[in-house]
Amino acid sequence: MLVVAGFIATVSVLNGQLYSPEHQVRLYLDAMRDGDGEKALGLLNASVPDGANPTLLDGEALSRGSNPLEDLEVGEARGTGGDRVEVPVTYTVDGVATSTVFPLQRTGTEWGFFNVWQFEPTVLPTVEVSALNSVVAAVNGVDVGLPDGRAALAALYPTALTAEYEGRYFSAPARHATITSRENPPPPLALATEATPELTRAVDDQLHAFLDGCAEQTVFQPTNCPFNYPTNERLAGDISWSIAEYPTATISPGNGGWYLATLRGSARIETRLRDFFSGAVRDVSEAVPFEFEADLVVTEDAITVTPVVRYR
Repeated sequence: MLVVAGFIATVSVLNGQLYSPEHQVRLYLDAMRDGDGEKALGLLNASVPDGANPTLLDGEALSRGSNPLEDLEVGEARGTGGDRVEVPVTYTVDGVATSTVFPLQRTGTEWGFFNVWQFEPTVLPTVEVSALNSVVAAVNGVDVGLPDGRAALAALYPTALTAEYEGRYFSAPARHATITSRENPPPPLALATEATPELTRAVDDQLHAFLDGCAEQTVFQPTNCPFNYPTNERLAGDISWSIAEYPTATISPGNGGWYLATLRGSARIETRLRDFFSGAVRDVSEAVPFEFEADLVVTEDAITVTPVVRYR
């Protein structure tokens, strides 16, 4: 009798621990933390949506998603009817408490004594990542291709995501999201790419060189330049141009490329003019405001700024 009682007690303990639904959930969470996507996906009993990008389902991208989950605790299973239970998991992300509930069902026993628990079948949630004028972004530190500037990424859960883009000429601030369940997918992670200081400096250098070239011309209307000095008086000295205020380049995305906002600045003309009727000579030192457009083409190898001057 003692042997039988001991065996029953052992079975009861193992069914409450090693063969418990909570243990299945712990195995799943451990697999995520280890970046073992194949094991995690199998334990969750989940399928990947058709067409979804699987980058987040394995390796570094998967394990990094578990790192921000703090104070993680697997709660006690609660029955939901028949051989089904729910296992709650609580955790915090950036100090915010949240939870995920996993439904499991008992599918049988091993050797007639030990319960076999399995996650109920599900389909993984997806998160859309997009970036203006870019076909790649980094999600959880791993590069992800973005055909047509966007991609739907399948994700195991719970997980924390960080999407960002850092290039030589363009970058996008990081966007964050937490996926807690299939029923609560996060909003799209839209990366707003913007010019880096290196690109802005390169554009400024080309604009300065263009305007400095205009200022070297000693005529009232420098050729192919955005400023001039109209007058009915006669020239009585040398003409000297200088750039008093260079334009500030504002670079924005649009139509699959990049464009420069209207460029505005100010030149200064120094000369002497003779009145046509009286013959009097006067010194001239005047500011001449100007504005113009410019086309911008950016490739991996070159930056090209092409001023577009329209005479009025």
